[in-house]
Amino acid sequence: MSDKEHHGLPDPGDIGRRVALQRERLGLTREEAAVRAGMAPGYLEYLEEHPSAPSGPGLLRLAAALETSVEWLRGGGTNAPPGRGRASGRPRYLELDEEECWARLSTHGVGRIAVTTAEGPAIIPVNYQVADGAIAFRTKPGSAPSAAVGHEVAFEVDYVDDVFRRGWSVLVVGRARAAGEEEARHLAGQELGEPWAGGEERDLWVVVRAERVTGRRIHTE
Repeated sequence: MSDKEHHGLPDPGDIGRRVALQRERLGLTREEAAVRAGMAPGYLEYLEEHPSAPSGPGLLRLAAALETSVEWLRGGGTNAPPGRGRASGRPRYLELDEEECWARLSTHGVGRIAVTTAEGPAIIPVNYQVADGAIAFRTKPGSAPSAAVGHEVAFEVDYVDDVFRRGWSVLVVGRARAAGEEEARHLAGQELGEPWAGGEERDLWVVVRAERVTGRRIHTE
Protein backbone atom coordinates (compact mmCIF):
# COMPACT_ATOMS: atom_id res chain seq x y z
CA MET A 1 0.00 0.00 0.00
CA SER A 2 1.37 3.42 -0.95
CA ASP A 3 1.60 6.37 1.44
CA LYS A 4 -1.19 8.11 -0.48
CA GLU A 5 -3.46 5.10 -0.24
CA HIS A 6 -2.57 4.67 3.43
CA HIS A 7 -3.53 8.25 4.24
CA GLY A 8 -6.70 8.14 2.12
CA LEU A 9 -5.41 10.51 -0.59
CA PRO A 10 -6.29 10.02 -4.28
CA ASP A 11 -3.96 7.71 -6.17
CA PRO A 12 -2.03 9.36 -9.07
CA GLY A 13 -3.84 7.04 -11.50
CA ASP A 14 -7.25 7.62 -10.02
CA ILE A 15 -8.27 10.24 -12.59
CA GLY A 16 -8.07 7.73 -15.44
CA ARG A 17 -10.14 5.16 -13.56
CA ARG A 18 -12.75 7.74 -12.69
CA VAL A 19 -12.92 8.97 -16.28
CA ALA A 20 -13.48 5.41 -17.52
CA LEU A 21 -16.09 4.72 -14.83
CA GLN A 22 -18.11 7.84 -15.55
CA ARG A 23 -17.87 7.35 -19.30
CA GLU A 24 -19.24 3.82 -18.94
CA ARG A 25 -22.01 5.05 -16.64
CA LEU A 26 -23.11 7.42 -19.40
CA GLY A 27 -22.90 4.67 -22.01
CA LEU A 28 -20.31 6.56 -24.08
CA THR A 29 -17.56 5.08 -26.21
CA ARG A 30 -14.11 6.62 -25.94
CA GLU A 31 -14.62 8.23 -29.33
CA GLU A 32 -17.93 9.80 -28.27
CA ALA A 33 -16.49 11.08 -25.00
CA ALA A 34 -13.42 12.45 -26.79
CA VAL A 35 -15.58 14.35 -29.30
CA ARG A 36 -17.59 15.82 -26.44
CA ALA A 37 -14.41 16.94 -24.70
CA GLY A 38 -12.70 18.20 -27.84
CA MET A 39 -9.72 15.88 -27.52
CA ALA A 40 -8.17 13.04 -29.52
CA PRO A 41 -9.53 9.54 -28.76
CA GLY A 42 -5.95 8.31 -28.46
CA TYR A 43 -5.22 10.82 -25.71
CA LEU A 44 -8.37 9.78 -23.83
CA GLU A 45 -7.31 6.13 -24.14
CA TYR A 46 -3.88 7.01 -22.71
CA LEU A 47 -5.49 9.00 -19.90
CA GLU A 48 -7.72 6.09 -18.89
CA GLU A 49 -4.96 3.49 -18.93
CA HIS A 50 -1.97 5.34 -17.49
CA PRO A 51 -1.36 7.52 -14.41
CA SER A 52 -1.39 11.10 -15.66
CA ALA A 53 -2.29 14.64 -14.72
CA PRO A 54 -4.17 16.39 -17.56
CA SER A 55 -4.05 20.16 -17.82
CA GLY A 56 -6.62 22.33 -16.05
CA PRO A 57 -8.53 23.38 -19.21
CA GLY A 58 -8.48 19.81 -20.59
CA LEU A 59 -9.74 18.37 -17.33
CA LEU A 60 -12.47 21.01 -17.18
CA ARG A 61 -13.67 20.11 -20.70
CA LEU A 62 -13.55 16.42 -19.84
CA ALA A 63 -15.57 16.92 -16.64
CA ALA A 64 -18.23 18.84 -18.59
CA ALA A 65 -18.32 16.16 -21.30
CA LEU A 66 -18.82 13.46 -18.66
CA GLU A 67 -21.44 15.48 -16.77
CA THR A 68 -19.42 15.58 -13.57
CA SER A 69 -16.93 17.90 -11.86
CA VAL A 70 -13.17 18.38 -11.84
CA GLU A 71 -13.29 17.81 -8.08
CA TRP A 72 -14.88 14.37 -8.55
CA LEU A 73 -12.43 13.37 -11.28
CA ARG A 74 -9.55 14.31 -8.98
CA GLY A 75 -11.00 12.22 -6.16
CA GLY A 76 -12.42 15.06 -4.11
CA GLY A 77 -14.86 13.93 -1.45
CA THR A 78 -13.75 10.30 -1.73
CA ASN A 79 -13.69 9.81 2.03
CA ALA A 80 -16.76 11.93 2.81
CA PRO A 81 -20.06 10.12 3.41
CA PRO A 82 -22.45 10.67 0.48
CA GLY A 83 -25.56 12.78 0.81
CA ARG A 84 -24.25 15.16 3.48
CA GLY A 85 -24.23 18.23 1.25
CA ARG A 86 -27.03 20.79 1.16
CA ALA A 87 -29.77 20.48 -1.46
CA SER A 88 -29.47 22.63 -4.57
CA GLY A 89 -31.58 25.70 -5.06
CA ARG A 90 -33.87 24.19 -7.73
CA PRO A 91 -34.06 20.41 -7.37
CA ARG A 92 -36.46 18.37 -9.49
CA TYR A 93 -37.82 14.97 -8.47
CA LEU A 94 -38.74 12.64 -11.33
CA GLU A 95 -40.04 9.09 -11.58
CA LEU A 96 -38.09 6.72 -13.83
CA ASP A 97 -39.91 4.42 -16.21
CA GLU A 98 -39.03 0.73 -16.22
CA GLU A 99 -36.71 0.98 -19.22
CA GLU A 100 -34.71 3.74 -17.50
CA CYS A 101 -34.57 1.68 -14.32
CA TRP A 102 -33.06 -1.31 -16.11
CA ALA A 103 -30.61 0.94 -17.94
CA ARG A 104 -29.31 2.24 -14.61
CA LEU A 105 -29.23 -1.21 -13.03
CA SER A 106 -27.04 -2.36 -15.91
CA THR A 107 -24.42 0.32 -15.22
CA HIS A 108 -23.68 -0.76 -11.65
CA GLY A 109 -22.24 -3.87 -10.02
CA VAL A 110 -23.03 -3.47 -6.32
CA GLY A 111 -26.51 -3.27 -4.83
CA ARG A 112 -28.30 -4.04 -1.56
CA ILE A 113 -30.54 -7.01 -0.91
CA ALA A 114 -33.11 -6.77 1.90
CA VAL A 115 -33.87 -10.10 3.57
CA THR A 116 -35.27 -11.52 6.78
CA THR A 117 -32.75 -13.65 8.66
CA ALA A 118 -32.94 -15.64 11.90
CA GLU A 119 -31.64 -12.53 13.68
CA GLY A 120 -34.22 -10.26 12.04
CA PRO A 121 -34.31 -7.93 9.00
CA ALA A 122 -31.01 -7.27 7.26
CA ILE A 123 -29.76 -5.26 4.27
CA ILE A 124 -26.59 -6.64 2.71
CA PRO A 125 -24.46 -5.26 -0.14
CA VAL A 126 -23.80 -7.77 -2.92
CA ASN A 127 -22.07 -7.84 -6.27
CA TYR A 128 -24.74 -8.50 -8.88
CA GLN A 129 -25.49 -8.74 -12.57
CA VAL A 130 -28.59 -8.15 -14.67
CA ALA A 131 -29.73 -11.32 -16.44
CA ASP A 132 -32.85 -11.60 -18.61
CA GLY A 133 -35.13 -9.34 -16.59
CA ALA A 134 -33.75 -10.53 -13.27
CA ILE A 135 -31.10 -9.68 -10.69
CA ALA A 136 -28.54 -12.42 -10.01
CA PHE A 137 -25.82 -12.60 -7.39
CA ARG A 138 -23.43 -15.24 -6.06
CA THR A 139 -23.17 -15.99 -2.37
CA LYS A 140 -22.27 -18.68 0.14
CA PRO A 141 -24.92 -21.22 1.16
CA GLY A 142 -26.12 -20.44 4.66
CA SER A 143 -25.01 -16.80 4.48
CA ALA A 144 -27.33 -13.86 5.17
CA PRO A 145 -27.92 -13.11 1.44
CA SER A 146 -28.86 -16.77 0.85
CA ALA A 147 -31.86 -16.23 3.17
CA ALA A 148 -33.50 -14.54 0.16
CA VAL A 149 -34.16 -17.91 -1.50
CA GLY A 150 -37.86 -18.81 -1.49
CA HIS A 151 -39.02 -15.38 -0.32
CA GLU A 152 -40.16 -12.07 -1.75
CA VAL A 153 -37.29 -9.63 -1.36
CA ALA A 154 -36.31 -6.08 -2.20
CA PHE A 155 -33.13 -5.15 -4.08
CA GLU A 156 -31.90 -1.55 -4.34
CA VAL A 157 -29.20 0.32 -6.24
CA ASP A 158 -28.48 4.03 -5.99
CA TYR A 159 -26.07 6.74 -7.06
CA VAL A 160 -25.35 10.02 -5.27
CA ASP A 161 -23.47 12.97 -6.79
CA ASP A 162 -22.70 15.33 -3.92
CA VAL A 163 -21.03 17.91 -6.14
CA PHE A 164 -24.13 18.57 -8.24
CA ARG A 165 -26.62 17.53 -5.50
CA ARG A 166 -28.27 14.94 -7.69
CA GLY A 167 -28.77 11.20 -7.72
CA TRP A 168 -31.07 8.31 -8.40
CA SER A 169 -32.28 5.06 -6.92
CA VAL A 170 -33.91 1.94 -8.35
CA LEU A 171 -35.90 -0.64 -6.39
CA VAL A 172 -36.60 -4.18 -7.60
CA VAL A 173 -39.14 -6.34 -5.77
CA GLY A 174 -39.56 -10.01 -6.61
CA ARG A 175 -39.31 -13.59 -5.45
CA ALA A 176 -35.85 -15.08 -5.09
CA ARG A 177 -34.85 -18.62 -6.01
CA ALA A 178 -31.68 -20.65 -6.28
CA ALA A 179 -30.40 -21.05 -9.83
CA GLY A 180 -30.23 -24.57 -11.23
CA GLU A 181 -26.96 -26.16 -12.23
CA GLU A 182 -27.09 -25.19 -15.91
CA GLU A 183 -28.34 -21.68 -15.17
CA ALA A 184 -25.60 -21.21 -12.57
CA ARG A 185 -22.95 -22.16 -15.14
CA HIS A 186 -24.45 -19.67 -17.59
CA LEU A 187 -24.45 -16.89 -14.96
CA ALA A 188 -20.86 -17.69 -13.98
CA GLY A 189 -19.87 -17.39 -17.63
CA GLN A 190 -21.41 -13.90 -17.78
CA GLU A 191 -19.81 -12.73 -14.53
CA LEU A 192 -17.56 -9.70 -14.95
CA GLY A 193 -15.54 -10.21 -11.78
CA GLU A 194 -15.26 -11.98 -8.47
CA PRO A 195 -17.41 -10.88 -5.49
CA TRP A 196 -15.54 -8.21 -3.55
CA ALA A 197 -15.93 -10.20 -0.34
CA GLY A 198 -13.93 -13.06 -1.90
CA GLY A 199 -14.21 -16.65 -0.76
CA GLU A 200 -14.17 -19.85 -2.81
CA GLU A 201 -17.39 -21.24 -1.37
CA ARG A 202 -19.67 -18.63 -2.94
CA ASP A 203 -21.18 -21.15 -5.32
CA LEU A 204 -24.88 -20.42 -4.72
CA TRP A 205 -26.43 -18.25 -7.42
CA VAL A 206 -29.56 -16.42 -6.28
CA VAL A 207 -31.94 -15.06 -8.93
CA VAL A 208 -34.53 -12.40 -8.14
CA ARG A 209 -37.17 -12.31 -10.87
CA ALA A 210 -38.50 -8.75 -11.01
CA GLU A 211 -42.20 -8.37 -10.28
CA ARG A 212 -42.05 -4.65 -9.65
CA VAL A 213 -39.37 -2.18 -10.74
CA THR A 214 -39.53 1.47 -9.69
CA GLY A 215 -37.05 4.31 -9.68
CA ARG A 216 -36.65 7.99 -9.06
CA ARG A 217 -34.05 10.63 -9.63
CA ILE A 218 -33.28 14.11 -8.39
CA HIS A 219 -31.52 16.58 -10.63
CA THR A 220 -30.99 20.31 -10.77
CA GLU A 221 -32.06 22.72 -13.46
